[in-house]
Amino acid sequence: MSRNKKHHTKESHNSIENLSGKINSLSKKLTKQYYFDELDKLHIELVKMHDWVKAKGMRVVVLFEGRDAAGKGGVIKRINQRLNPRVCRVVALGIPTEREKTQWYFQRYANHLPAEGEIVLFDRSWYNRAGVERVMEFCTEDEYWDFLRSCPRFEEMLIHSGIILIKYWFSVSDQEQEQRFLERINDPLKRWKISEMDLEARTRWIEYSKAKDEMFSYTDTKISPWYVVDADDKRRARLNCIHHLLSKIPYEELKHKKILLPPINKEGYVRSPMSEQTFVPEVY
Repeated sequence: MSRNKKHHTKESHNSIENLSGKINSLSKKLTKQYYFDELDKLHIELVKMHDWVKAKGMRVVVLFEGRDAAGKGGVIKRINQRLNPRVCRVVALGIPTEREKTQWYFQRYANHLPAEGEIVLFDRSWYNRAGVERVMEFCTEDEYWDFLRSCPRFEEMLIHSGIILIKYWFSVSDQEQEQRFLERINDPLKRWKISEMDLEARTRWIEYSKAKDEMFSYTDTKISPWYVVDADDKRRARLNCIHHLLSKIPYEELKHKKILLPPINKEGYVRSPMSEQTFVPEVY
């Protein structure tokens, strides 16, 4: 990176650096008040960033990987919460169709890459092949090793095309994962989050650890590094991840024109009687 670009990036993130508190320096659990105060500040910066991405025609891809119940969905929800869904969208692909299984492996992911002025958040990504497909034997040995050899080149092509690619791995301990699984099992609002596949994956903890280490050895490159998020503390993980994401995308605050609401012109129009409309019953 050139000296000028470094200087530009630093100036672009003054507001990020001024956010109160050093999240990682806190040894105790974050209070709800502190967490929501900091999240509000980060949301303001996320809106500024996504305005800049749209205005400048930037293309941003963010990958979220990690074990089941590591907190990927939670941070994605907080990132996307205040943003325009036409600018920032989430891609969470299901099991490939029979037709997709015969395509070039990266093809169905490439179909969801951003156009100018878009941000795409992948809730799991092409790294399925190095994780669940490897451990659960959903792919062949040849397919697996071909992926590890091809993936760095694929990501290098994306970056050279002008896409900003950021990869996060959410790291969670077995004790914390067990607690979150039990919460999902016992909470009717979270029951849908756990599947038979999650339970089977839990029995293969070591195999997943080995697969992750092998994946990192091939795909944690200088041009496309992995950023590991310590996710045992959900609140801290969310704040740290969003803060880091903002630091990796050079942006500035756009100056918006002052908006004045025009008066409503009601001349010559008579509304139909309200009694002719069907209203939702007022139960509350």
